[in-house]
Amino acid sequence: MLEPLRQGLPPTDPSGVAGSASCALPSCYEAVGGARKFTRSTLDRWDLGDRFDDVALVVSELVTNALRHALPDEPPREYQDPPVRLHLMRWASRLVCAVRDPSRESPVAGEAADSAESGRGLFLVECVSDSWGWHPSPAPAGELPSGPLYGKVVWALFRLQKDGGPDV
Repeated sequence: MLEPLRQGLPPTDPSGVAGSASCALPSCYEAVGGARKFTRSTLDRWDLGDRFDDVALVVSELVTNALRHALPDEPPREYQDPPVRLHLMRWASRLVCAVRDPSRESPVAGEAADSAESGRGLFLVECVSDSWGWHPSPAPAGELPSGPLYGKVVWALFRLQKDGGPDV
């Protein structure tokens, strides 16, 4: 059964952002390893190294999906930046990893056959993160919404405090 992802990001207080980091990723599968290294160094800097395994799994799946499903076979020459970007944002009690890609197609989670070697990425994202979804990506400043980088952001949220403390 195919299921569209939920849209939107749970409400967050932008003034409570404790850290954010972003990196552009090349349009090749080696970018997945680079995204994992970037995630490791960022989480270590934020003293969240203990969350690396779960977050890195989700980052790997989201970046792989962007590379596999969201990029055209022949990238348009208009791309000024690499078309895929990884963003990590930290609040006091939340961590969000988000991957922007140029596709306007909403991601769809499907069921893979038991013998399939792929097709479980979004299922893994759902199992490992606390919530996930997607939203349209605004065009960069000065570009019309039909610009080449207008696409979507697929995100996953991790709660950092499970003790009933405030959720900012």
